[in-house]
Amino acid sequence: MSQPDKEDELAGTEQPFVAHLVELRDRLLYCIYGIVAAIIVLAIWPGPNGLIDFIAQPIRAHMPPDAKLIAVGVFSPFFVPLKVLLLVAVLAVLPWLMYQLWAFVAPGLYSHEKRFAMPLIIFGSFLAYAGIAFVQFFVLDKMFSFIQGFTPTSVAATPDIASYVEAILGLYIAFGLAFQVPIVVMLLVRFEIVTIQKLKEFRGYFIVIAFIVAAVVTPPDVISQLALAVPMVILYEVGILGARWFVKASRAPEDNSDAAEKTS
Repeated sequence: MSQPDKEDELAGTEQPFVAHLVELRDRLLYCIYGIVAAIIVLAIWPGPNGLIDFIAQPIRAHMPPDAKLIAVGVFSPFFVPLKVLLLVAVLAVLPWLMYQLWAFVAPGLYSHEKRFAMPLIIFGSFLAYAGIAFVQFFVLDKMFSFIQGFTPTSVAATPDIASYVEAILGLYIAFGLAFQVPIVVMLLVRFEIVTIQKLKEFRGYFIVIAFIVAAVVTPPDVISQLALAVPMVILYEVGILGARWFVKASRAPEDNSDAAEKTS
C-alpha cells in the first residue's frame, strides 16, 4: 500500500519579487563590507608594498641580485599596488562571499541540500586557495626559471611591474577556477545532468580540453601549461570519485528509503 506523499517543506515559503531584490541588495552590501574590511586590514599589514614584494619573489629569485622590477607607466607605482591590494582582499574574504551567495539561495533549498552547502563552500574555497598557492610557490618559480634560461647574456631582463602583476593575477584566477573541477563534476552528477559512467567515458576528451584550456589561459611556455593541465586531469578523477559519495550523502531521506526498498 502506497503511503501518501509528504508535504513539500518549501510550500508556502515563496516571497514576492521585491523581497528577493531587497535580499540581493543586502547580500551584495555584506560582500562589500567584507571586502572593505579586508582592504583596511591588509593596508595596515602587510601593506600594499609588502604584498608587491611577496608576489614579486618568484621572478626576483631569477633576476640579478641588485635588479628590480621597473614601472614604465606614469601612474603604475600608485595603481598597481592598489590593484594587488583589492584582489588579495577579495581572495581573503572568498569564503565570506561564497557564504553570502549560499545565504541568498538557501531559502529555496531543502534541508538535506542545505547540510552540504557549507562543506561545498569550504571545499571550494580550499581548492581556490590551493590553486593560487600552487601558482605562487611552484608554477611561477619553474616558469621564470624556464624563461630566463632563454635570455641572452647581453640582455638585462627587467620586467615592468604592471605587466608582471597582470600576468600573475591572470594565472591566480585561471588556477583558482581550474581547481574547482571536482565541485563542478559533483554538482553535474548530483543534479543528474550527466552520469558517472558518462564522465568516465568522457575522460579522454577532458584530457584534450584540459590541455587546450591550459594553452589558452597560460603563458606560451610548456611548464605553466603542464602545471595547469595535469592538475585539472587529476582533479577530474577526484570529482568522479567524490561524485558517487556526494550524490548518496545529499539525497533526500525519502529517496534513500525508496532506494533501500528497491534493493531489498
